Amino acid sequence: MDSVAGHPMSQVRFLPSGREVAAATGTLFDAARAAGLPVGNACGATGTCGRCWMTITEGAENLSPEGGLERRVKRDNRVPGGARLSCLVVVRGPVTVTAPYW
Repeated sequence: MDSVAGHPMSQVRFLPSGREVAAATGTLFDAARAAGLPVGNACGATGTCGRCWMTITEGAENLSPEGGLERRVKRDNRVPGGARLSCLVVVRGPVTVTAPYW
């Protein structure tokens, strides 16, 4: 894992585009935007709309754990069970994700 200014870098791969980005500690939402990919959101990435969900295909263990807010928003917005809200998920290692809007 590389680092920039002392912050660890994590490889994030997006399917089906195949784009990859080395992301400093930050959210999955930030990594997708850095890769030039659109991410659904109506709340300004504050974790309230549920539109930024992504399915984790590899590396789920390298993401921050799901918290109460994420569980509540997923339930209220009928987000699929295995999906994560990209604006609330902190990337801590290599991960591969996909979203229905790519």
